[in-house]
Amino acid sequence: MVIIMSVINNKKEKARLKQVKESHDEAVLKFPPNFVWGSSTSSHQVEGNCINNDWWAWEQEGLADNHQVSGEAADHYNRYADDFKMAKDLNHNAHRLSIEWSRVEPEDNKWDEREIKHYRDVLKSAKDNNLQTFVTLHHFTNPMWFVNEGGWTSSDAPEIFQSYVLMMVKELGDLVDFWITINEPLVFASQGYISGVWPPQEKAPLKMRKVFRNMAKAHNLAYRSIHNILDTDKFEAKVGFANNVSSYQIYNKHSLVDLAFMQTIDSVWNHWFMRLTKGCNDFLGLNYYFHYRIAKAKFSHVQFFTDIRKERREASDVGWEIYPPGIFDVVMDMSKYKLPIYITENGIAVEKDNKRSRFIVSYVKELYHAIQAGAPVKGYFYWSLLDNWEWEKGYDARFGLINVDFKTQKRTIRESAHVYASIAKHNGIPHDLLKFVGHVTLGEITVKD
Repeated sequence: MVIIMSVINNKKEKARLKQVKESHDEAVLKFPPNFVWGSSTSSHQVEGNCINNDWWAWEQEGLADNHQVSGEAADHYNRYADDFKMAKDLNHNAHRLSIEWSRVEPEDNKWDEREIKHYRDVLKSAKDNNLQTFVTLHHFTNPMWFVNEGGWTSSDAPEIFQSYVLMMVKELGDLVDFWITINEPLVFASQGYISGVWPPQEKAPLKMRKVFRNMAKAHNLAYRSIHNILDTDKFEAKVGFANNVSSYQIYNKHSLVDLAFMQTIDSVWNHWFMRLTKGCNDFLGLNYYFHYRIAKAKFSHVQFFTDIRKERREASDVGWEIYPPGIFDVVMDMSKYKLPIYITENGIAVEKDNKRSRFIVSYVKELYHAIQAGAPVKGYFYWSLLDNWEWEKGYDARFGLINVDFKTQKRTIRESAHVYASIAKHNGIPHDLLKFVGHVTLGEITVKD
């Protein structure tokens, strides 16, 4: 009798494990219906020959540490149709791109109709490839005429930007699904006016604060303008901005000083622009790259975070820590605004493509967990579709799902692009891809008779 019961119980256990495994395989990593899967680019980084903006002028002066210039970049200006076709073939259903302000308005209040038509053609091409369009109106670069008039430090800057927005809405509004007014306003302000790494390479905190507040005012004006023009009884525009958010960790969790320090940094970096634009966002665009460790509360313009190299942390080729749980943390934190969340950028610069595959799976997996925890995440955009000119890092940082030979402009689809394509196709992470994060399946557990 004992032997018979043992056999029966063993069979029941095997059946139970089989049922759990089937449920695990089929359901555990499925994303919500109509989830957005895409990739991102920005005009200056991929189009090439953006000769009328401040970054182009800065490059020609040789002010970047690596002395590289963007030049033709990835020549996306001429190759966008083929690039969008590749994105479609890789199962993307959306694409985020930016309008180059200095192309469409090369001089103050003088509009280039040919360039406006070019962007209509670009957006039509995206639509023809069944890609939802997420359009960024300002992605770091400024027309030189705008800079010469004071740029974002001018009190007139918000209204000048609004004029540009009004024209783009009028000319392109029927082809845009989501409007992203400004990309990473605090990064723009701090890199140009605190660290002095980007043009205009100043270290002027008061100017930085003015730039940041003018960008917030410009966003609010743009938000209202877009809605005033496009909203009807049957249609309502979707407007937001792309916020660079970071996750933080203190080593001494019982130190009230360290805790207050971390919360202050988080409040400024992740939430300041949200407070200034309250009521003027239909969704949150989150760009997530950075996890910072705080060993002891201190402040310096040079460094107040732990150098992860001392701890031998895993990092990208440009030294950014790989920390998947961080995207879960920031998404849960930003969920308090009760707005739809789109990860508008998340990516890694590496030469070893298997590392990129592991990155994608591990970060998307954390988004799955955030959704299960109640976060309103509606989409994910990998940065970037193409290798590009990565600002002050030049061509040394390879982020692309698609490799670009910048001498010949030949495109080669990386294996990681196929990994991401599989996720997009299945609207979730197929169980076999969990090998990239060291997942052990129930099928690997042996039940002996």
